[in-house]
Amino acid sequence: MPTPTDRAYGRYTREAVSLLGRLVELGRKQKRITAALLAERVGISRGTLRRLERGDPKVEIGIYFEAAAIVGVALFDADLKGITAMIDRTGDRIAVLPKYVRESDDEVDDAF
Repeated sequence: MPTPTDRAYGRYTREAVSLLGRLVELGRKQKRITAALLAERVGISRGTLRRLERGDPKVEIGIYFEAAAIVGVALFDADLKGITAMIDRTGDRIAVLPKYVRESDDEVDDAF
């Protein structure tokens, strides 16, 4: 039985995380990096790496990204410069959105 802290992830999320985990595993094996060495380089336990490669959505996204970068899995179809440029462009696009769609500084009264 699920506990209140359990989170139900949608199918797309589960499949995307599973794909990323498999890509990390493939990259690791293609580069002939042992699970122990990759876990050490990422700074995680082998158990966490095993969960990552199986597509566990509860593994932190930063850990997925670090492992992917180490084994050469390209994220967002861009290198570091490309990602930095995308961040800048996205920030520019957010800045020109109408005020009503941007986050408000007003405190929300949610005490019903």
